[in-house]
This record gives sequence, structure tokens and C-alpha cells, in this order.
Amino acid sequence: MARTEASPESRLEAPWDGPPAGFGGLAGDLRAVRVMWQRELIRLSRNRIGSVMSLLTPLLFLLVLGTGMNSVTARAGADGTDYRTYLLPGAVLMVVMAPALNTGMSIVWDRHAGFLREMLVAPVHRTALISGICLGGATAATVHGVLLLMAAALFGATFAPLLLVPLVMELLAITLAFTALGALAAVSVERMETFQSVVGIAMTPLIFLSGAFFPSNGLPGWLQGAVLANPLSYATDAMRQTLATDGSGNTGAGLHWAGWQVPVMLEVAALSLLALTALAAAARRFSRTD
Repeated sequence: MARTEASPESRLEAPWDGPPAGFGGLAGDLRAVRVMWQRELIRLSRNRIGSVMSLLTPLLFLLVLGTGMNSVTARAGADGTDYRTYLLPGAVLMVVMAPALNTGMSIVWDRHAGFLREMLVAPVHRTALISGICLGGATAATVHGVLLLMAAALFGATFAPLLLVPLVMELLAITLAFTALGALAAVSVERMETFQSVVGIAMTPLIFLSGAFFPSNGLPGWLQGAVLANPLSYATDAMRQTLATDGSGNTGAGLHWAGWQVPVMLEVAALSLLALTALAAAARRFSRTD
């Protein structure tokens, strides 16, 4: 029996029955978040060489710079604090910042490759897409941070194994904040060269004014305001105070607001608020992407 085919006109006039099963609504948005999160993890698992290479520079900082500074402080008669343990939060942040900000790079690349346009026509809310991308980038960055913590413990940086739990929670807040900031920059610029320049210019002062390599309380007064306004300062200080809870670390005097030391919980809460604010701004801007 001959098959009857609908004419082009009848197909155009046929009523739309809505998105396919599994799409649309809250369930569809959650599925989109999971798919985008999983895509970022697959990207991480397929770039094993890149992941290993990203760990080498921070490990060299710990082994070479940390060991060298230990000998210098020993000759100067310091209190004997292991500089490798002091340097560990800065080294971890160096590791997690790269994959967190590379998530923004992937958004810019997807736009140039045309894949972003294919995602935007999917029958799901665009906020779900950007949320899944940011959650996937934050998870990948946290995995990098945990790997460095485990490697650092093998190379002389001492901390209690139970501290891994609060450190991972802090890393999730830190990486989500900077992944969302990277995504916000990515959806605000169109050219990859511009995105790379913005990230490169922003990262150098953020790292050097975060207290990652030396106590920030030794800086001149005119730089203290920049240190307190730097979100990376709170990330560094939160991890350093957590590592010092077992008595093996050095807090470096910590951050103070008018003489009051900022507690770790408040620093993590501020980073979480920054993450949600940046994610909301990125989602708003992403929703207007053509």
C-alpha cells in the first residue's frame, strides 16, 4: 500500500504539540543542567595530559620555592613554620583558577564554532544551560584542587586528612564563584582574544594582592583597600585558616575589618554570595545572547 505523505503546506499548518517528551518545564531544565555539567566533566576526563600539566607549576612552587624559603627563614631565626604549608592555599588556587576560567573560554569557543547557537535553540531555559556549564566547570576545578592537595601531602605539606572535607566545601564555593565570573566575562565579549586579555589582566593583581605568597598585612596602607576588595584574598585566607586548625599551619595574621578578624564562615558565605550574584548576572546576559 502506498504511503501517504503530508504536503509541505499541511506540515506548516499542523499545530505544534510542544517540546518532545523529556524536554520543557522544570524536568527539562534539570536535565539540561545535568547534560551540561556532564559535558564539562567529559571535557576534563579527555584532557588528562592538560590536567597533569596544570598541576606541575603549582607543585614546583611548593617544592622549589617552598623548600628554598624554608631554608631562608631557618637562617633568619623564624618560628619554624613550614613555608610549604603556608604556600599551599596559593598553590591550590593557582590550580583551580585555570579550569574555572577555561570554562568561560569554552563558551567563547562554542560561539565561534556555532555550537552555542545549537544549544540556544533547545527547548529549555537558557539559565539552565549556563548553570550546568558553571557547575561542571566548578566541579572540574575542585577535582584539580583535591588532586593537588593529595600530591602536596606526599611532598611534605602537612595537614590533617579530616580537613579535606571542609577544604572541598570551600573549594566548591571558590570555584563556582570564579567559574561564574569567567562565564560572565565570556558572555559579555565576543572575541576570544578580548576574553584572554581580560582574564590575563585581571588575574595578575588578583593573585599578588591575595596573600597567596606573602602576608598581606605587610603591604602599605594604600594597598590594604585593594586586598580587602579582592575576593581571592578571602579564598586564600579561608583555606589558610582551615589548614591551621590542626596547628600545622600559619594564618599570616588573616584579614581584618577595622581590627576585627574575618571568620572563615563569613568568608565562605561572601564567596557563595559572589558565586550566586555572578551566576545570576551571567544567566541574565546569556538569556539575551543572539
